[in-house]
Amino acid sequence: MYSFMGGGLFCAWVGTILLVVATATDHWMQYRLSGSFAHQGLWRYCLGSKCYLQTDSIAYWNATRAFMILSSLCATSGIIMGILALAQQPSFARLSRPFSAGIMFFASTFFVLLALAIYTGVTVSFLGRRFGDWRFSWSYIVGWVALLMTFFAGIFYMCAYRMHECRRLSTPR
Repeated sequence: MYSFMGGGLFCAWVGTILLVVATATDHWMQYRLSGSFAHQGLWRYCLGSKCYLQTDSIAYWNATRAFMILSSLCATSGIIMGILALAQQPSFARLSRPFSAGIMFFASTFFVLLALAIYTGVTVSFLGRRFGDWRFSWSYIVGWVALLMTFFAGIFYMCAYRMHECRRLSTPR
């Protein structure tokens, strides 16, 4: 059980850090504009070495930002629950901390999946045609890696919960 929680906690830390990095950085997409390279993130776009805030309130950016922030918050909550589960703090009778941590990481995975799906769909269908020479960049890829890490954190915590429940049910009363 502790090895699953340790693996879950490791994946959780890495996933949460990657979520924050992907959300905060400006390299979701790279393109060539007027002969020079440019890149953009969720908050800013950069032309050459000069960066500007994205002041346009475009729905897909707002949705991607919101889902990435929700994902980061769920992952942080999952880490707190995971640490408490690993430290074996007294738990409520009806609330299992490994189970709660697993649910938080699955929610985080769902939110980051929504964010990346929205961003991918709009970028490929609209911005991809607008800019001829473009590609997804490293911040976007870090978001996909964070999705995998939060998913595996959820799997590890659910396995720890199942092991705990099997032990609890097999123990004579």
